[in-house]
Amino acid sequence: MSKKNKHHEEHIDETWLIPYADLLTLLLALFIVLFASSTIDNDKFKAMKESLNVAFQKGDGLILDMNKPSEPIEMNQNDTIKLEQLKKQLDQYIQDNNLSQELNTGLTENYVLLTIREFALFDSGSAIVKPLGREKVSVIGTILDEYPQYEVIVSGHTDSVPINNYQFESNWDLSSKRAINFMKLLLQNDSLDPKRFSAIGYGEYRPVSDNATEEGRAQNRRVEVKIKRPD
Repeated sequence: MSKKNKHHEEHIDETWLIPYADLLTLLLALFIVLFASSTIDNDKFKAMKESLNVAFQKGDGLILDMNKPSEPIEMNQNDTIKLEQLKKQLDQYIQDNNLSQELNTGLTENYVLLTIREFALFDSGSAIVKPLGREKVSVIGTILDEYPQYEVIVSGHTDSVPINNYQFESNWDLSSKRAINFMKLLLQNDSLDPKRFSAIGYGEYRPVSDNATEEGRAQNRRVEVKIKRPD
C-alpha cells in the first residue's frame, strides 16, 4: 500500500460531528424553553430567553446564565403574589362599599395602580380632600400598612381646561397640591414610613382619555396611587 493511501485511511471523516452538536444544542434549548414557560415567573422566562440568545449568537453564555442564583427569582415570585393579594384587598374594599364608579385598580408585574376619580376626593378646582374622601384615604392607608417594604408614589392629574385663580396658577400647581395633600393624609397613619412615599403632579399631560368630551375630561381628573414592589 502506498504512503499516500495509508495517510488517507488514518484521517476518518468527522464532519458529522458538527450537525450532531447543533442538534444537541437545539434539544437543550427546547428543554429550557419548555421548562421556563411551564412556570408563572416572567422574570425567569425572560432570563432564559436572554440566555438562549447569547448561546446561539456566541455559543458561550448559556451555562453562565443557568448558574445564576435562584434567590432573586424566588423573591420576585413572592412579590408578585403579594401584589396580587394587595389588588384583591383593594378590589374587595371597592366592591363592599360600591365604589366602582370612584375607584379602580390595575396590576402589572411590578406594581398595583389604584386610580381615584376627582369627585371622590375633591371639589372642582380644589385641593382640599372632602370628608368622605378622607375616609377612603384612611382605609387605603390601613391596607398599605400590611406592605411595609413597598414604595408608594402618589400622582395628581387634571384635564386640559386651564386654571388660574388665587390659589393655583396652572394645572401643574393644582395636580401637585392634590397629590401632596393626599399623601399627607395617608401619612397620618403613624405606622407608614414616610421614606417610602413621594408625590408628583402631572397636570394635564398624562391623560387616560380624550379631553374633547366631558366624560373624557372627568376620567382625566384623578389621583393615582402606584404601589411598587421592592427592586
